[in-house]
Amino acid sequence: MAPIHVLHGQPTPEELATVLAVVQSRAAAAQAAAEAARRAGDGPDSAWNDRARRRRATPRPGVNAWRTSGWAG
Repeated sequence: MAPIHVLHGQPTPEELATVLAVVQSRAAAAQAAAEAARRAGDGPDSAWNDRARRRRATPRPGVNAWRTSGWAG
């Protein structure tokens, strides 16, 4: 978290702690909302998490089909 500077006045330690607690809770809520929005998006967040990539491709008939049928993914 970035440092906070008091520009005017002399806040008591309790007032300063209250303000910092509010700022921290707002930052945490914003971060949680951004994470939820990322998770709610369409599809996986990266190609590495795409479950469709894990599916094995169906072997196609043709030259060397018997050999390529044993290849992984």
